[in-house]
Amino acid sequence: MRATFASESVTEGHPDKVCDKISDSVLDAALTLDPKARVACETLVSENLVVITGEVSESVLNNLDLESVAREAVREIGYTSADIGFDADTCEVQVHMKPQSPDISQGVSGGEGLFKEQGAGDQGMMFGYATKEARLNDVDTELMPTPIYFAHRLTGRLTEVRKTGVVPGLYPDGKAQVAVEYEDNVPVAIANLVISTHHSPDLKLTDLRTALIEHVVKPVVPDRLLSHSLMDAERDKLDSTVIFVNPTGAFLHGGPKADAGLTGRKIIVDTYGGMGRHGGGAFSGKDPSKVDRSAAYMARYIAKCVVAAELANVCEVQIAYVIGHANPVSVRVDTVNPTVSEERISQAIQDVFDMRPEFIIQRLDLLRPIYRPTAAYGHFGRSEFPWEATDRVADLQRALA
Repeated sequence: MRATFASESVTEGHPDKVCDKISDSVLDAALTLDPKARVACETLVSENLVVITGEVSESVLNNLDLESVAREAVREIGYTSADIGFDADTCEVQVHMKPQSPDISQGVSGGEGLFKEQGAGDQGMMFGYATKEARLNDVDTELMPTPIYFAHRLTGRLTEVRKTGVVPGLYPDGKAQVAVEYEDNVPVAIANLVISTHHSPDLKLTDLRTALIEHVVKPVVPDRLLSHSLMDAERDKLDSTVIFVNPTGAFLHGGPKADAGLTGRKIIVDTYGGMGRHGGGAFSGKDPSKVDRSAAYMARYIAKCVVAAELANVCEVQIAYVIGHANPVSVRVDTVNPTVSEERISQAIQDVFDMRPEFIIQRLDLLRPIYRPTAAYGHFGRSEFPWEATDRVADLQRALA
């Protein structure tokens, strides 16, 4: 059976991702001052405006220069001129932060609250996902779904050619979307892909298309997944990969000037591109006492270890919590082509992995300022993050022996 599945990614200059970067920069700044700081930071951007709000531990609140943190994050993205619609040095920055609620604090602090062990920072369910689908076609995608893997690589490369000047006239806002054609659940081709990028009015669409195919698409997508000649991309044939570049015809107005942004509005981009399920909680701006973030990382860590251990071709893990309570109230495992029963895999997971918040934080070493880089190009499928390790494969295999 043949079918297609599409996923999208956005660059760090997309308004929602500007907000994610500011919120995670606030988190990293707080953790630098106090590794046990509690942070729940939300950001809004619009034309010439940044608004930062949320909660942070009193221990660091008065020592954080949040305006400077926000301006530096915007500057690093590349919004440094009013000519492109947003300027890190001249935009208005409003800060409205308050201390964390004492009711929440006692529930996530060891020795306090109804349950004395450090509990989950909220109720909810978190999902982790891993698949070796692409390895069946000899493509190493870090055990991620193929569409989101290539979508992130395209937006990351788009940012790289902008910042290095390989393609002049590009601005920070941009998007990519990749539709992958599957045959019997194996990716066999890119059916179509889209790259949209904010750009200078001096850059003609025909020149932009040629430059992006040459310097973004070709370095990222293997030739064997493109089913035709790149420069003949819009032929009306069933076996042709269609490449769209700025399909409205122009992208002269972008970034916060053109569209408001909010923290946490790209949760599918952040995770698995829609291929796996999502609990609904966003990640950016939240310290690891919030299981929205830390348990989602743990679920990915578990799922990836299961697939790396050759226990299944695909693994999805759901973990559910109650606020203030340490142990998860539900753990569910779904697999494709398991080598042993899902019941045995589920039991092995619970034998090997401690899913209490305190131990997730310890295992993944999460009380560090490591979150700013997660704000764009996905939280998963990137080997620099600790939840991408597969160091419990032997433990799982022993548990099933």
